[in-house]
Amino acid sequence: MEIVSAALLEPHAPTTPTRQVGVVLVHGMRQDGSAWARQVDHLESLGHSAVAVDLPGHGRRMSERFSFRRAWDHLDDAVASFPRDTPVMMVGQSLGGYVSLGWAAQRTTPDEDRPLLGVVASGCSTEPRGKPVRLYRDVADGLVRAGSSVMRRLAPGAGNDRDDRPGWDLVTDALGELSGWSALADLEAVDVPVWLVNGARCHLRWQEQRFARTADRGALVVVPGIGHDVHLDAPDDYNRVLSRALADFARD
Repeated sequence: MEIVSAALLEPHAPTTPTRQVGVVLVHGMRQDGSAWARQVDHLESLGHSAVAVDLPGHGRRMSERFSFRRAWDHLDDAVASFPRDTPVMMVGQSLGGYVSLGWAAQRTTPDEDRPLLGVVASGCSTEPRGKPVRLYRDVADGLVRAGSSVMRRLAPGAGNDRDDRPGWDLVTDALGELSGWSALADLEAVDVPVWLVNGARCHLRWQEQRFARTADRGALVVVPGIGHDVHLDAPDDYNRVLSRALADFARD
């Protein structure tokens, strides 16, 4: 696993993609697809297609109970929305990172019309069981209490104080799924490059070196001074990582 230097985050001249990529973005717990507004704008400015899904129990799918299987169905639908012969990159943050890794691992019959190029997984470099599940619960609670102001500032319309936000029944469902899950097993099964992108102050990066050793053909990026929601706290840095990942995945 390559450990990417901080130079990766330095600005570089944008390039016109030789091939359009379809990017699926999967949000974290108690957020929704609008949290990816800055990334969608960036990817589309580069000529790629981007779909920010709402997971079960979130956003437009608030009435659905969360489960990995149901979440994967929505990722399948997002991938199918791209034109045929469009390669795909999966991007997931926190809960969405675990969902994305699981989706990539369980693809027993890869889509030849829309091949998966790689996965970018953020804020999910810890096995989600035992103490990590408790840490995840604490992170989710902190985001609920403090994250709405950040989301309003960086992604207009996301994280607003409103009565229709996901409740703690959603957290219970999600943590119940995570408690029996092994992200390391998913990483071992994924047959495309995986990039792990974490904020230096993220509580869920404490096994990132083990994750880095397990992931195949990928990279580990740690963004200095940033917490769990790296795509919201440091959107410009995160977008540079996405640009570099797209370029590297296309060459792999």
